[in-house]
Order: sequence, then C-alpha cells, then structure tokens
Amino acid sequence: MVTPFQVHVHLRRHLMKELPETDDAVAQWCRDQFVVKDGLLDKHALEDTFSDKELQEIRRPVKSLLVVTSWAILVSLGALKFLHWSALLSSWKGIALSAIGLAVVTVLMQILIRFSQSERSTPAKVAPAKPKNGGEPSETRQNKEQ
Repeated sequence: MVTPFQVHVHLRRHLMKELPETDDAVAQWCRDQFVVKDGLLDKHALEDTFSDKELQEIRRPVKSLLVVTSWAILVSLGALKFLHWSALLSSWKGIALSAIGLAVVTVLMQILIRFSQSERSTPAKVAPAKPKNGGEPSETRQNKEQ
C-alpha cells in the first residue's frame, strides 16, 4: 500500500553581490545560513509553515498547453492529409515505407534530444589550499624568527 506524502520546500535566493568575498567571511556566512535554516525547520515543525508569507504554487502556464495542443493538431491533420493524398497506407509497400520513415524520424529526434541536453555537472576542481604560514614548515619558520 502506497501512502501519500507531501514535500515542503522553502527557497531563498541571494544575489552574488550580497555574498562575502573572502574565504573566512564566506565560511561565517554559511554557518549563519545553517543557523537560519535550523530556525526555519524548528518553526516548520511547530507551526507547519515556513513563514507568514503566502505559499506560491508552481503551475504550468495555460498558454504553453494551448501552443502544444495547437501544433499537435496541426501536424496530425497535415500528416493525415499527406497519407490520404499519397495513398501510402493502401499497400504493404507503402505501410513498410511509412514505418521505416517513422523509425528514421524517431532515431533522428532522439539524437537531437541527446545533443541538446546540458552536460552533467562535475565537481569543481579546487586548487589545494595554501597554508597560512606561507608554505614553509612551521619548524623552519620558527627557526628563522629566532
């Protein structure tokens, strides 16, 4: 038996110009954001809400649905008119030719879809952090200072 569940999501966007520039400041900002996040989770657990703001539901625009439906009807009617005009479906040879044509179009569409997809993200390559003592071993640096 499958039980229904809900997922509650709270998103907050930050402009890049609002973020700190130094490594230490970014680290402190991240810690502050975790504290804020924990507060929001505690509030959500108690009140079943993230904030006093009204929830926004994400809906698919009606315009895109109308455009897709219109194009589907237009292409379907055009294909039916073409098949009726060419009489391809009146013989086995025409049916085989139509099936081969449909298979070729399907393969080409799959290739185009694969090439148009964005590449999978990979972890950023980070240069090793430089030691704060200028890269010298701590004993050598202490000896130089004496």
